[in-house]
Amino acid sequence: MRVMAIDYGDARTGVAVSDPTGLLAGYTTVIQSRKQEVVVEELARLVRERGVEELVMGFPRNMDGTEGPRAELYRAFAGQLEEATGLRPVLWDERRTTIAAHDILHATGKKMKAHKKSVDAVAASLILEGYLTRRKSRG
Repeated sequence: MRVMAIDYGDARTGVAVSDPTGLLAGYTTVIQSRKQEVVVEELARLVRERGVEELVMGFPRNMDGTEGPRAELYRAFAGQLEEATGLRPVLWDERRTTIAAHDILHATGKKMKAHKKSVDAVAASLILEGYLTRRKSRG
């Protein structure tokens, strides 16, 4: 079962799609748009093209676990995504994923300026890996 993880953002949205077995992260990309409708349309296209059966979306929480100020915006976006794809996104705690993504890119020797291009895809991969790991452990 293919799973798609989404790291939704204001200017860019990172996407990671698992392999067909739903065990490993595979394809990644970044959607460069500030327009919600463009992002939803592009994600729906990727769901169809890649045969995605499950969605997981990064969800903003404060460090104490409470919902962040952007939570309502993300819930609304998840609703639009469900309408466009027929798949209800699982909202996944994304605390520290962007920080971890920057750390990974920094460790590979990329300059901070270069991070902008790929940090969202790396963050989506981290969301996907966390979700797949939890799903596997629940068997």
